[in-house]
Amino acid sequence: MSDRLPPSWADRIAAQARGELTPVTPRRAATVVLLRAAEQGGRGAEGAEGAGGGTEAYLLRRRTSMAFAGGMYAYPGGAVDQRDSGPEVGWAGPDAAAWGRRLGVPADDARAIVCAAVRETFEESGVLLAGPDAHSVVADVSGEEWRAARAALEAHELSFAEFLAKRGLVLRSDLLGAWSRWITPAFEERRYDTWFFVATVPDGQRTAEVPGEADRVLWISPAEAVAHYAAGEFGMLPPTVTTLRELEPLASPAQALEAADARTVQPIMAEARIEQDGAVVVSWPGYPGLALRGQL
Repeated sequence: MSDRLPPSWADRIAAQARGELTPVTPRRAATVVLLRAAEQGGRGAEGAEGAGGGTEAYLLRRRTSMAFAGGMYAYPGGAVDQRDSGPEVGWAGPDAAAWGRRLGVPADDARAIVCAAVRETFEESGVLLAGPDAHSVVADVSGEEWRAARAALEAHELSFAEFLAKRGLVLRSDLLGAWSRWITPAFEERRYDTWFFVATVPDGQRTAEVPGEADRVLWISPAEAVAHYAAGEFGMLPPTVTTLRELEPLASPAQALEAADARTVQPIMAEARIEQDGAVVVSWPGYPGLALRGQL
């Protein structure tokens, strides 16, 4: 399948080919695909009926005013905060060293990436992958105090370590499954080195109201979301739709977490070329069905 190249990309790819563009250093980031069994459900975050059977993923549509991926459907996530790497973060599950081996980075970097994944998920969806100990998860985080904490975290008025310590909680790193790592193409203006994770919404928790960076949220099966994308009804960046396609054949969130354990997490980054007829093609090695094409 070949999709249309964003208009701004062709000019930047040409500039890069002429040696006139210096790639921006990508910021580290993390994003989490929240999953639930469709039969749990009734109505999703926007009142949509669950499909009945199978797995649903949580998607939010970023406001068009957002500088990066405005108007696109995405998963909860964002950039790593420098405070995410602090060893004072309450922690349960595989330690930073184990996550470093899994993610292919030093332990301190892995701690920051995993912390960012849990923090951003709480900020943007209201789902908190933390509990009072290594064997439990906090059940209800929907009250006003929790909403205020989310706002303080998002405003960088509070670190995640401080948030957890104040409530006697520990981050549950065992609730995450590492899925993939995508790096924004070198010719992009804003670049991220993003680790993708999967996680199941804990029992007793539910996603919050529409967050500040989104204008729509919904629970939807991966197959249905991909169909909307193919029909031109949902805008998605390549990593988002690719992850949904990979989740399509998995019958339950538990299967997704099992599949995550078996995956190899290697950097994935696009390659761009300009053909003799002036066509600009962006492709991803190892993903032959994923390509974008435009014209100079």
